[in-house]
Amino acid sequence: MSFLLVPLALLAGILNTVQSGANATLSKGLGQPVLAALCVTLGNAVVYLLVGAVLGLRWPDMGKVAQLPWWAWTGGFCGAAYVLAVVFFAEKLGAAVFTGCTVTAAILTSVLLDHFGLVGFKEHAASLWRLLGCALMIGGLVLIATF
Repeated sequence: MSFLLVPLALLAGILNTVQSGANATLSKGLGQPVLAALCVTLGNAVVYLLVGAVLGLRWPDMGKVAQLPWWAWTGGFCGAAYVLAVVFFAEKLGAAVFTGCTVTAAILTSVLLDHFGLVGFKEHAASLWRLLGCALMIGGLVLIATF
């Protein structure tokens, strides 16, 4: 089953880029980026509820909820900030530069989070190869943004 994880992650990356364009177009068409972001959030909620209905959505024990670290609740804020960035900046920057910026920032942040084992990730050292990969991402972004 794990052989499906990489193709599904690639699909998520494709969908992420497509949704940036769709969200930016929605924002431009509505003329109100925050309203567009609210529409996107409503669409997210519909999908989550449908998938939850299929998989069997149920509330966890409150003891488990109380044991969660404070930062476990910040994902929604991060997602909202990303959607707002999309509706405000994606069209202005273009798909390649916007996605290049977000993916490069995500890779750099991921290496840092892995290296220190932060926000629930297991430690994976920032090896020379990982750091070289980060440098290549930055170089690729510079090429995409400049030429």
